[in-house]
Amino acid sequence: MPTKTKAPKIKPFHCPSCKKLVKATDEDFPFCSDRCRRIDLGKWAMGVYKISSPVLDPEVLETSVLEDVEGNRDR
Repeated sequence: MPTKTKAPKIKPFHCPSCKKLVKATDEDFPFCSDRCRRIDLGKWAMGVYKISSPVLDPEVLETSVLEDVEGNRDR
């Protein structure tokens, strides 16, 4: 008795901007069009999207602490 192998299910993906169904083979994937890609880029540029993970780089933390201390001295 031959064993049937199941084809992997492809999960449908929706454009993050307009929620249209998008194929992984589309030119603008994961977006449905260049327009939606630019809308998303504009949201990043305006600060609508933010990366919420904490800064763990010691140099960046040290620099920001020094800037805070120096900023408080001027007051």
